[in-house]
Amino acid sequence: MNIDGKTRLLGLIGTPVEHSKSPAMYNYCFEKYGLNCAYLAFDVDMDHVAEGIAALRTFNVMGCNVTMPLKNAVIPYLDEVSPASKAIGSVNTIVNKDGKLHGYVTDGMGYTGQLRRGGVEIAGKTVTLLGAGGAASAIAIEAALEGAKEIRVFNKRDAFWDRALANLKTIGDAAPACKISLSDLDDAAALRASIETSDILTNATRVGMAPMDDASLITDLTMLRPELIVTDVVYNPEETKLLREAKAAGCRTFDGLGMLVGQGAASFKLYTGLEMPIDEVCDAIYR
Repeated sequence: MNIDGKTRLLGLIGTPVEHSKSPAMYNYCFEKYGLNCAYLAFDVDMDHVAEGIAALRTFNVMGCNVTMPLKNAVIPYLDEVSPASKAIGSVNTIVNKDGKLHGYVTDGMGYTGQLRRGGVEIAGKTVTLLGAGGAASAIAIEAALEGAKEIRVFNKRDAFWDRALANLKTIGDAAPACKISLSDLDDAAALRASIETSDILTNATRVGMAPMDDASLITDLTMLRPELIVTDVVYNPEETKLLREAKAAGCRTFDGLGMLVGQGAASFKLYTGLEMPIDEVCDAIYR
């Protein structure tokens, strides 16, 4: 990489960031396309959000990604946010457009983009979504905005329940054509009935992630049928127990690594207008 007076800066803000693979991913793509850009990671905590966003303006940074715990905190300092970001109160990508900072959430774009690359459009589909946290909210709002017919969210009836209800109402208000519901994950009969009439089953929880890699929220494998598409946001391990068992049942599956790199690809396109070589990046950076 040759750095000169015309090099444009991009980066990642949040904390901790030292283990992030985002710099390797984006710099790989800049080099591939011959773009005079450089991507760095900046450790910014909650006490320095205002200064961090001001620095983006001061140094005319081309754009940046936002990781925890800043995804909500950056919003008041931006000039504009996307409908999806507004609905779920989260931003993971900031693009500098002629000095104006625009916020987006691309996690859900990574989900729908991965399905689209596999020839599956979310429009018109019914989705059973396991979990109601940040990943699930990003998936739900993007799927709803892209025309999903119905999204049935299943979450444990815990202290997060009322907040989940409020989040889903906001998503429903933003995409009224999509029917959205919340049910108790422990209600096995309701979960079975939902999966039986769904096109897609998606795990948006940490269950299946190392060191829980021998766990799955679907313990009754008769719920899995060959016509069902099964996806997982977990990318470590790349093939979770859920995906392994779904594949054995004849289901088509999509892993979390594709979604992870897919959200980065969506950010890359917002920054540059170019398509990220996703399979190449997965092999070069993440495998």
